[in-house]
Amino acid sequence: MLDATKIDLSKYRLEKAEAVLETAKRLLNDEDYASANNRAYYSIFHAMRAVIALDGEDYKKHSAVIARFSEKYLKTNKLPREFGKLVSNASRIRNRSDYQDFYICSIDDTRALVAGAEEFLASVTDYLTLAFKEAEDTE
Repeated sequence: MLDATKIDLSKYRLEKAEAVLETAKRLLNDEDYASANNRAYYSIFHAMRAVIALDGEDYKKHSAVIARFSEKYLKTNKLPREFGKLVSNASRIRNRSDYQDFYICSIDDTRALVAGAEEFLASVTDYLTLAFKEAEDTE
């Protein structure tokens, strides 16, 4: 059974993921591709953290969040397994965009990353909405 604290934290993180995705879309529209990559990645990251919040888990390292999410939710098909490629690609692009001086991500790759983040967030939102409803029904 989920407690209210885990649900509230999950909802907060989901809202953060939604807000960051909207920022990614604006940045893409403004042709600020490196920043759009960063925000798209963080939308995915916060969405993953929203899911694992229901397990009462959190991690300091991004790689640990990704590993746990992949192990518990993608490999088990609780969420679509194909998102694994998106998550690893988003992490790679974000790291390169943020830390490599001369890295240039293609416009098409940035568009695909933002679109993928939107699909990912929609899937996570559906998953969490169901989890919240099930928790509510068991009260």
